[in-house]
Amino acid sequence: MFYLKYRPQTFSEIDNLQAKETISKILASKTLPHAFLLVGQKGTGKTSTARIIAKAVNCLNNKFSKNSSTKSFEPCNKCSNCQSIGLSSFTDVIEMDAASNRGIEEIKNLIRETSFLPMSGGYRVFIIDEAHMITNEGFNALLKTLEEPPDSAVFILATTNLEKLPKTIISRCLKINFGKANSVDILSMLKRISKAENIDMNDDSLELIAGHSENSFRDASKIFEEITLQKIKSVEEIEKFLGIRGRNDLIETIEKKDLKKTLVWINNFSQNGGDFKNLIEDILNQLHTQLMIRNNILESDAKKSILTLTEISLLMKLLIEAYQNLRNSPIDSLPVEIALIEFYNRISS
Repeated sequence: MFYLKYRPQTFSEIDNLQAKETISKILASKTLPHAFLLVGQKGTGKTSTARIIAKAVNCLNNKFSKNSSTKSFEPCNKCSNCQSIGLSSFTDVIEMDAASNRGIEEIKNLIRETSFLPMSGGYRVFIIDEAHMITNEGFNALLKTLEEPPDSAVFILATTNLEKLPKTIISRCLKINFGKANSVDILSMLKRISKAENIDMNDDSLELIAGHSENSFRDASKIFEEITLQKIKSVEEIEKFLGIRGRNDLIETIEKKDLKKTLVWINNFSQNGGDFKNLIEDILNQLHTQLMIRNNILESDAKKSILTLTEISLLMKLLIEAYQNLRNSPIDSLPVEIALIEFYNRISS
């Protein structure tokens, strides 16, 4: 999988520029924080960055090594420590997924590990993913260790939901905001992968993929891999794959209140392998723009819809319900078809 194969291995390879700049300044300084808190939505590079930090502080050939005179904090990826961490076989790096190991006993076991000195590296690094899932009892136990951490221990907490972390935990960590992956950073990653894989795809096609990745490096790389496996390259083919080709035709058909033509369009879209999740997202974005224009909140050159405000609001509500029902539907097109039939029935009654 591209996402795993091209996961960043050094700080220079991190695609999230905001996070990379912040971490680089921290590691270039003289003091190493005892606890990091990486915050951002899924697929923004938090776990990859945590592992790179673990490599950096245990590398045998950079500034963190007692036997090296260099000022570089980059992991060399050549020494035995870097390679072992890359293979997830380094005894001084301990990873825990708090989504499935969230209780007091799991946290106590983790804390117990901090009493041991590093065996091979300079630090014992404890990476806790989905940290917001830890129980209150677990947080209380962890807090004591974060208040008085051993000199040889570094904690790296990663979370997609900062609000669920106690303020006492947050205050003991150095917070690094990963935010959402923006299109520019995602495009940079896609170009890096396409160069490594010798894939010839123009910028317009790559930008289209980046714009439909839900601000996630992981999702973008997965979409890119699916597209390359199907040997799709042109903008038109990618639009069709993503389910956005002919979107305006569908909206115009809905505006004309022609149920039969609308259902025929949906059926053709389904037969061509269209993605209904992306289709609903795109229609909702366009309807939301219309809503903002009608309420004088947004100025836009977009063509004004002939649907009334009430009709736009109703259609958005029904499509949101359809979006939520996609996961459990035995037929991909069914939630959208039901939503549109319901829409036509309500506006005609």
